[in-house]
Amino acid sequence: MTIAVLYATTFALFLGLDYIGLSYLIKPTFEKDIEPLLLDTPRIGPAFAFYAFFAACLLWFVSWPALQGNQSLTWVFASAALLGAMAYGTYEFTNLATLKDWTWRMVATDLTWGTLLTATSATFGVAVTRWLAPSLS
Repeated sequence: MTIAVLYATTFALFLGLDYIGLSYLIKPTFEKDIEPLLLDTPRIGPAFAFYAFFAACLLWFVSWPALQGNQSLTWVFASAALLGAMAYGTYEFTNLATLKDWTWRMVATDLTWGTLLTATSATFGVAVTRWLAPSLS
């Protein structure tokens, strides 16, 4: 029960917040430099696969250990931010190193967004799980 609440909460928040961030922050930033490369409509399958896998990894490396060890929400936020920076940084810096039209502005925007998105989603997931299932966490 606890892991289901944790995963569902983290996944839902990550998905919902990223929809907003992609629509109003990332897409406009990327359109300035690589608009011809962007799809009119994103491919839902690969996006869903990323979100499902990333949320599972976030639980494995941060959220579940936080519940088991009774770590603070500050620890959760910082640890998830580190994981988010690593994941989004890998994508962004690889693209900056290999793609001719990738820009530092794109790197800074997406790296910052991914870091904060990951940290917020994990922290909220742990907080809600502790609130809904205190005897199980």
